[in-house]
Amino acid sequence: MVITTAGSFAAALSGIILMYMWFAPKISCSLNITFITATLILIQLMTSISLHSKVNAGLMTSGLMAIYMVFLCWSAIMSEPLSMSCNTRPRQTGKGDWMTIASFVIAVTAIVIATMTTGTDSECFTFRKKEKTKSEDDVPYGYGFFHFVFAMGAMYFAMLFVGWNLHQTMHKWSIDVGWSSVWVKISSEWIAAAVYIWTMIGPFILRNRDFS
Repeated sequence: MVITTAGSFAAALSGIILMYMWFAPKISCSLNITFITATLILIQLMTSISLHSKVNAGLMTSGLMAIYMVFLCWSAIMSEPLSMSCNTRPRQTGKGDWMTIASFVIAVTAIVIATMTTGTDSECFTFRKKEKTKSEDDVPYGYGFFHFVFAMGAMYFAMLFVGWNLHQTMHKWSIDVGWSSVWVKISSEWIAAAVYIWTMIGPFILRNRDFS
């Protein structure tokens, strides 16, 4: 566990440093600097909260979240149009590079896992659970909700291929490229950080609510 935690923070810090070197080589790259700095601040905030004596959430989860946030920030900046001059890392336009392939594999894996786990656990979204007798023929999930989640996952994956913009022309070996993709990923990073922080401080703000 200690090795995993240390490795997570080391990987996240290395990613931050590389992003500053590759994507923010000059002061005029203010947008990239803002994205990277915001990611660093959020990681520091999450780590500080997790180490608070009242929270005591540990560092392992924060370290894994740090890697996830750095990846989202990295992916968002890599989704910027090729015309951006702040990206000093050469991009391959004739064939797919490792970042494109890795993003594709991670996206497929994440969508499949999310749709499978969420689609088969429809009861977690039920506000008022009704007690009813279960028979042997009952399935542990709702058909409608299961297919709805899978449809949402399929539509999300389709949007990756068009860069979240139907009026944008996608080039060969370019997946999820464009300003729409950039802001979707950055927003996802910030929302993920906000949700994680809320899971740590929520029980202390809403003391009368059961978070178990």
